[in-house]
Amino acid sequence: AFEILVNERSGEIYGLLYRLTESSEEARDLTEETFLRAFQSIGHFRGESDLRTWIYRIAINQARNRWRWWRRRRRDATVSIDAPQGNGHSTLAGTLQSDVDSNPERNALAHERERALRKALSSLKRVYREAVVMRDIEGFAYEEIAVALDISVGTVKSRLARGRQELRRKLEGSL
Repeated sequence: AFEILVNERSGEIYGLLYRLTESSEEARDLTEETFLRAFQSIGHFRGESDLRTWIYRIAINQARNRWRWWRRRRRDATVSIDAPQGNGHSTLAGTLQSDVDSNPERNALAHERERALRKALSSLKRVYREAVVMRDIEGFAYEEIAVALDISVGTVKSRLARGRQELRRKLEGSL
């Protein structure tokens, strides 16, 4: 059953962690750690929330722990010696993919918008980025986000409003 859970949810978890960390290596490592932690803690799952929400909470906590670990060591990113250099990774949940077709001009504009959006999203404070990614990209309900982040629904709404406002400010004139 756990293998089925990993197969069904690993892509979602990786996507979330990639959006939070902006690093494919970090996201892969954190995805593995998330499922390892979930496997070790499955006996503690009380069923008070959806299993998906529980796993997302573990993933977010793993990302926070990693962020704190790097911060204590005064580093902000890992460096992979075997990863390809460059920016050839996926889009933000396909938010801009619908604009891309065989038209080179549209393709270039969509890439530019995607890069600006990713840059703005990665520059948000972590608490705002978590809320925005979970709601606007992953499609979680306010209540699910509140459970996953261990905050109130009002705090979720507040972080979303502030995060979106900050995104608009950062993107003004660039899209």
